[in-house]
Amino acid sequence: MESIQSINPERIAWCCADHGITPGELASAVGIAATNIERVMAGEAGLTFNQLRKIAEYFGRGVLFFLESGPVDEAQVHTPQFRTLANRKPDLSAKLRTLIERVEKQRAVYLSLREDLDEASRPRFSPPDLPRHDSREAARIARRWLSLADENTFDSYRAAVEAKGVLVFRSNGYNGKWQIAKQNPILGFVLYDPTCPVIVIKKQNRETQQTFTLFHELGHLLLNRASSIDDEHDMQAPEGGERDANLFAGQLLVPDLFLASISDAQRPADVTGYDDWLERPRKAWCVSGEVILRRLLDAGRLTQSQYAAYREWRGRSALASADGGSRMYRHREPKHVFGDGYVRTVLDALNARHITLAKASSYLDNLKIEDLHQLERHYADL
Repeated sequence: MESIQSINPERIAWCCADHGITPGELASAVGIAATNIERVMAGEAGLTFNQLRKIAEYFGRGVLFFLESGPVDEAQVHTPQFRTLANRKPDLSAKLRTLIERVEKQRAVYLSLREDLDEASRPRFSPPDLPRHDSREAARIARRWLSLADENTFDSYRAAVEAKGVLVFRSNGYNGKWQIAKQNPILGFVLYDPTCPVIVIKKQNRETQQTFTLFHELGHLLLNRASSIDDEHDMQAPEGGERDANLFAGQLLVPDLFLASISDAQRPADVTGYDDWLERPRKAWCVSGEVILRRLLDAGRLTQSQYAAYREWRGRSALASADGGSRMYRHREPKHVFGDGYVRTVLDALNARHITLAKASSYLDNLKIEDLHQLERHYADL
């Protein structure tokens, strides 16, 4: 196969540096001989189209990106939101950096499709003004803004946030381009945009963990109107913006009225009985025992030693993470990953003949056409 000679090696070098890898590591990752890459970088040889396509896919770029002359303009390649996250977590993995860019492209697709559809029925992001230094009042206003019921699941919380014009993506549990790896400490991030922000949540075994991450990121969004990325350490931060987001999430999920319904007189003497004691509110509010106990601690109804003992016990008895699973409902995966609003927008655009089946498939995680039709039937039955 004929080689392409007009490849810009500076752009390959820039992508390698941007992802924190060497050209040799790139060669290994995409299955191209290291000597071939070395010759390309030296301007002595070209690559076949398939080889260049592999490099482009690895970096999440188009093939033409590597054929353009001149250096890379980082301000054009990376959005301010991306740069904000990268600056906050400079050690982000190449896969996660690519995921962030992929999320931004998915949002662009969503906004483009919305332009072709009736905007009157589409939710717009119009956030309330919240007092930044009064987490209790901020949570009260936000809870009313979201029109939350007294009992919720992760899905109902997600739907409430999406109804306010925020896209909520959840990473896939399967190994692939929409996964945040189990061993990666990142739990979620938010990409701020004044018209259509996106919250991304790492899929976890317990939906209560996902729920807290959702509202922690919503706290960053509403309180600071800024992008943010958070790992396990941030969720335990004792001060600063992370503490504010934690307080906001805890008080939104467990407002004072909810807290008053918990009986201290029924609290077991042994922390190993706390989960049973809190079983009803944990299930009704879709929160972990730790979130409720933290609220009790902040309210002066639990001692620091009791809270610490529970956390120590809970850490020892944590469930092992589960991998894999059945994919018999492959057609529903786009809804789980991208949310109901995004999927409905793609299907509406398809039904209105604004996009082809092939385009709809690519926008829905490359669903096979038969799975896409099954997804259409699933929505028709709702």
